[in-house]
Amino acid sequence: MNPRLARLLTLLYPRGWRERYGAEFEALLQDEKSGFGAALNVIWSALIERIFPTQGGNMNHPSLGSVIRHPSAFVPLAMSLTALAMLACALTYGIVQHGSVVREADEGTVAHLWQILMAGQMPVIVFFAIKWLPRAPRPTLCVLGMQAGAVLASMAPVYFLGL
Repeated sequence: MNPRLARLLTLLYPRGWRERYGAEFEALLQDEKSGFGAALNVIWSALIERIFPTQGGNMNHPSLGSVIRHPSAFVPLAMSLTALAMLACALTYGIVQHGSVVREADEGTVAHLWQILMAGQMPVIVFFAIKWLPRAPRPTLCVLGMQAGAVLASMAPVYFLGL
């Protein structure tokens, strides 16, 4: 492989990985007679390495994949998406049964469960932010953005349909 291309492909990997394996990997790529398929494989592997770093990787620079694996990161996402799925099922059932959005005199079971899920995730989100923002600000902000998006997606039907 062309030395410049081998160097460029090696630069796709995270800094910690390059410090440990970069010189050997670049030499391997230069020695090998490979084509387009091998370059695509290296690009894919670099992407995976950035998302899910190899075991024993450098925790001084945690990646998004390593941060989102923690329960305090993915549990609020799951709670918001569960609340949204419950709303979707209740709305679909009401529309199929009655032809329009059903409004109950009391809020109903789905509304109470939705409120519990939405309120219950707030302490988890605060814990996650306090724990991870000092350690890994960039991936933590990405996860917090995903959590905020999931919360807003769950709140949108309630707001726009007046539930």
